[in-house]
Amino acid sequence: MNMAQINIANFMKDNYRVEDFTHLNWSGGFQDYVNLVTEDPKIARNAFQRVYDMIMSYGTSNYTEYKKDIVRYHFFDDPNNNGKDAVFGIDVHLMKLVNFFKAASSGYGTEKRVLLLHGPVGSAKSSISRNLKKGIEHYSKTDDGRMFTFEWYDEDESDILGGQKTFASPMHEEPLKLLPLDVRKEFLAEINKGRKDGDIKVTVKGEVNPADRFILNAYLQKYDGDWTKVIDNHVRIKRLILSEKDRIGIGTFQPKDEKNQDSTELTGDINYRKIAQYGSDSDPRAFNFDGEFNISNRGIVEFIEMLKLDVAFLYDLLGASQEHSIKPKKFAQTDIDEVILGHTNEPEFRKLQNNEFMEALRDRTVKIDVPYITRLSNEVKIYERDFNAEKIPHVHIAPHTLEMAAMWAVLTRLEEPKKADLAKIQKLKLYNGKTLPGYNEENVKELRKEAVREGLEGISPRYIQDKLSNALVKYGHTGSLNPFMVFNELESGLKHHGLINSADQLDHYKEMLAVTRQEYEDIVKNDVQKAICLDESAIETLCANYIDNVKAYTQKEKVRNKYTNKLEDSDERFMRSIEEKIDIAESRKDDFRREIMNYIGALAIEGKTFDFKMNERLHRALELKLFEDQKDSIKLSSIVSKVVDKETQEKIEVIKSRLIKSYGYCEISATDALNYVASIFAKGDSAKS
Repeated sequence: MNMAQINIANFMKDNYRVEDFTHLNWSGGFQDYVNLVTEDPKIARNAFQRVYDMIMSYGTSNYTEYKKDIVRYHFFDDPNNNGKDAVFGIDVHLMKLVNFFKAASSGYGTEKRVLLLHGPVGSAKSSISRNLKKGIEHYSKTDDGRMFTFEWYDEDESDILGGQKTFASPMHEEPLKLLPLDVRKEFLAEINKGRKDGDIKVTVKGEVNPADRFILNAYLQKYDGDWTKVIDNHVRIKRLILSEKDRIGIGTFQPKDEKNQDSTELTGDINYRKIAQYGSDSDPRAFNFDGEFNISNRGIVEFIEMLKLDVAFLYDLLGASQEHSIKPKKFAQTDIDEVILGHTNEPEFRKLQNNEFMEALRDRTVKIDVPYITRLSNEVKIYERDFNAEKIPHVHIAPHTLEMAAMWAVLTRLEEPKKADLAKIQKLKLYNGKTLPGYNEENVKELRKEAVREGLEGISPRYIQDKLSNALVKYGHTGSLNPFMVFNELESGLKHHGLINSADQLDHYKEMLAVTRQEYEDIVKNDVQKAICLDESAIETLCANYIDNVKAYTQKEKVRNKYTNKLEDSDERFMRSIEEKIDIAESRKDDFRREIMNYIGALAIEGKTFDFKMNERLHRALELKLFEDQKDSIKLSSIVSKVVDKETQEKIEVIKSRLIKSYGYCEISATDALNYVASIFAKGDSAKS
């Protein structure tokens, strides 16, 4: 094989832009920075304002669901990562999340709270957290999200910087915090002069960390209090790019064994090697400001399974959220500017609610529920993201395979409807936008309202993903993955499912799997029936015949027999043979026929011609009637026998090709579907005889 040779110099010249690197590594003087902020005050935003603006920068779209106006924030489609962490189906809860940031960015009080994402295992809590962290990291690289910090420099390598030429601000502080407190008010009034209500205004809160404060005071002493000389000679402003991997502005804290963890992991610790250099363990230059709170300044700190933290850590959280300050060992309270984001599952949250000593934390927490998805079409999207032809080219995933896995997952999460005439599978379909007789949007809204804990229990998407992977490993060699293979994996895995804690729960999950299997039987039968009846000219002829008879019946006229050319009464048996297919009762037949004729008349007034596809129920009835008429001629039940005559085989091949061309089957899955449906009819035929 001849491999193309790559000239790395030419490749980099064509694909790597040095000017981009230079742009992201801008540096300048303090006056340059003040000029930038004067032109664009967004540069000096706090962490909450930055996160909110970052979310809004991706745009929104609006839709109505159950008479409720809902905003979809495109940020949660995870556009920067090809949708890998896209969050579907919980837009109402994401609206609450964005409203938290909106209120916090306006200073309405939520900026003094811990944001706690609460939900069952495998809901999108971690995905939302990753989105926010990756999003703010990417945003800091854009011109709209640019931010700056500073470093100290001294050409003489003075003792103030510990013999170094440079000393970066250890907590990536906002440069304007270097302004003395006694002139800050006048400075802000001057820089915001002329800005109207509603315009972004520059605000500066808090003081720099102990190390920067120590260095600033040391240089002020050197220059006899001349702040301008200190800033001009020793402060360099730099572009700040947030990075989780480099621990700049984005931190993550995870509970560990209590014996191996202390609060210094949050607020930093003394660097014992530097004590000899600086002469004291209370010198802030000998302190590592590398705790998660320190390094997350200006960005986000995430607490994984937050409520599993030791009580001592939770006290640190109280001050960090309410006062926006932390207490490093041996130093005074230190100001921070960051979003504190935690997530927890149901049992841990119940513990918090029942612990009277945690009242202070409860009071400082804003809880956002992140439930499982209860809309089938959104659940399917989760699995389509990982199990598709692009990622798994060697195995064809048969139609409805992912849908059936998703259907079972959603069924386990739904509460039992309080209405006796409504089954869970019907409730699932209503939630998914289907219409059922006697149910409108208002009824569906009521169904959702009465189900208080819906989506907080049930099977998680992780379990489904694991079993789909198992099924691919086990059956992938066949070249096709069908719902039956997945059903087998889903059921066999329940015996070892770690989160099933009662026999009743196991029975319920199995019962919902049986319901899903029955639903698949109806769906695959429908596919085969449609493939048999795909001859549209035959349906059109059947429809025309039905309409002629209905017209004659409703207008009390005669129908001309196309064979004898004689006028005859409308064919009642023929009309009922179609109407019965969609459960039109004898008592309702007149109403149904009048509805059809009124609809055709209304179309005629508009100059339009009636098409059977315009009426979904009539279309289905005609398909079922045609299927019934053609089923015997194809001898569908004979497919399961080993001997099939040539004529039947040819008809079977036509049906297969229709399943492949029009319904997304492959040769293997089409054969499986046809054999399965044939076996159903074979059982039916043997039962009748």
